[in-house]
Amino acid sequence: MSLWKLRLSMVAAVALLIGLTTLFITAILMAIGITDIFTILFIVIIISLFQWLFSPYLVDKVYKVREADPNRYSKLYKIIDKLSIKSGLKKPKVMIADMNIPNAFAYGSPLTGNRVAVTKGLMNILDDDEVEAVLGHEFGHLTHKDMQIMMFISILPAIFYYIGYSLYFSGIFGADRDEGASYAFIIGMLSLLIYYILSLVVLWFSRLREYYADSHSMKIVEDGGPKLARALAKIVEYTGAMKNKGVNTSSYSSLKALFIADPDKAVEEFNELREKGIVTSDIVYKLAHRKVTFGDRIIELLSTHPNTTKRIRRLLGGRLP
Repeated sequence: MSLWKLRLSMVAAVALLIGLTTLFITAILMAIGITDIFTILFIVIIISLFQWLFSPYLVDKVYKVREADPNRYSKLYKIIDKLSIKSGLKKPKVMIADMNIPNAFAYGSPLTGNRVAVTKGLMNILDDDEVEAVLGHEFGHLTHKDMQIMMFISILPAIFYYIGYSLYFSGIFGADRDEGASYAFIIGMLSLLIYYILSLVVLWFSRLREYYADSHSMKIVEDGGPKLARALAKIVEYTGAMKNKGVNTSSYSSLKALFIADPDKAVEEFNELREKGIVTSDIVYKLAHRKVTFGDRIIELLSTHPNTTKRIRRLLGGRLP
C-alpha cells in the first residue's frame, strides 16, 4: 500500500466513524425522544480523558516500567537522541519494561510527557540496528500523535456501548413492562450491534496507523525497511518460542494495542511455521513468502495490528529475499 493510499484510507476510516456515529445518535434521539444520551456522552468522554491522563502511571506500576539507567543503557539513549532529532520531536523519556517478552511501545499523556519503552526481552534478542528500526516505528506513533487520535476515535464506539447497555437493562427491568420498555430493549440491542461495527472500523484504523508508523521508521532509519522486517520476524519467533515454554503471553493483552507486534498473533504465526518445519535462521524469508490465507484475513479484521507477512512484504518494498 503506497503512502498516499494509506493516508486516504485513514481519512476514510475517520470520516466513516464520525459519519456513522452522528447518523446513529441522531436516529436514536429521534426514535426515543430523549436527551439523556448526552449525559452518557459526557460521562464517556470524561472516563476516556481520565484513562488517557493517568494510564501511563498504571502501565508503569502494573508492568514494572521504569526510567532506563543512562549508564547501563547508553546505546539506547544515543539511538533515542538520534531519532528525536530526525523526527523533529522533543526527546521522550526512555523507559525499560521488566518483561522477558520482546516488544516496545510508545505512550504518555500531558501529565507525564511522551515516553518510549523497550522490554528487556527486546534488548536481549535484537541487534542495535534492529532496535533502532523498532524505535523508529515508535517515534512514528509519537510524530503522528497516534495516542491522541486513537483515544478520540475509541470514544465513538464506547458511546454506543454505554447507550446500548443503558437501554438494554432499561427495557428488561422497566417498571411497566409496556411497549416503551420493549422499544428501549430493541434500541439497546441495535446500539450494541452498532458498537461492534464501529469497533471493527477502529481496529481497521489501528492497523493503518501501524503501517504509517512503519513508514516513519523507513524514512528516518537508514535501510529501515529490512531492519524492521528482521526485528518483527525475530519478535514473532521468540514470542512464539516463549509461549511454547509456558510463558503466559496473554497476560500482556491489555498492552498489545501499544506494542509494535501483537504477542497473541506472534504465537499463532510461530506455531504455524513450526508445524511446517520452517522456523529457521531465515525467518524473514519464510514469513515474507508465507501464504496469507482467507483465515488470516478474517483474523486480521479482529486485530489491532496488520498481518505480519503483509507487513514484512511492505517493509521490503516488494523486493522479497
